[in-house]
Amino acid sequence: MSLIKIIEILAILVGAFSGFIEARSKRMDVVGVFTVAFITAFGGGTLRDILLDKRPLFWVTHDEYAILIFVLALTAAPAIRTLRKIVSERLIVVADALGLGLFSIAGVSEALAAGMPLFISSMMGVITGVFGGILRDIVCNEVPMVLRDGKPYAICSFVGCWVYLMLQRADTPADFSLWFSAMLISALRLAAWAKDVKLN
Repeated sequence: MSLIKIIEILAILVGAFSGFIEARSKRMDVVGVFTVAFITAFGGGTLRDILLDKRPLFWVTHDEYAILIFVLALTAAPAIRTLRKIVSERLIVVADALGLGLFSIAGVSEALAAGMPLFISSMMGVITGVFGGILRDIVCNEVPMVLRDGKPYAICSFVGCWVYLMLQRADTPADFSLWFSAMLISALRLAAWAKDVKLN
């Protein structure tokens, strides 16, 4: 299995986790939990594939991803209510930051492999990183986090995507470029949250 696929799977799992937590906080049933987890895990990648005119969509090609979310929703939903009580806000923020980093780098890598220009590739990374969370918040009747908390979010993704692109142009080993850039995005987001950095 390629490294980018491993990153993609990790991103899906982290995204689904945040979807589970948010859905249960809204007292949704198992169908709601699955729906929110699904759109969180696959929303950004789906929009990326549509914009890149890539068919079939990545989660259709890899139907095991959708099956995994389905099984997790069925098995995890009963325990999520308890988990919500013991999981701190800090852990949820960490999971969201990790998802942002992993999804962003998976997105920019896919766009670059599709032959997109550098700027478009970076934007595809940002879209992949943030759109699933936007859909999650809208379905949960919340103003999307990327638009409301005032802390750098999409900017962290944009910076990390450009670091990845520059490392690639410098012929840095692919494994290092992927992991370093993903973790940089996550670290920037967590630092902004911890230090209460505001854009406004």
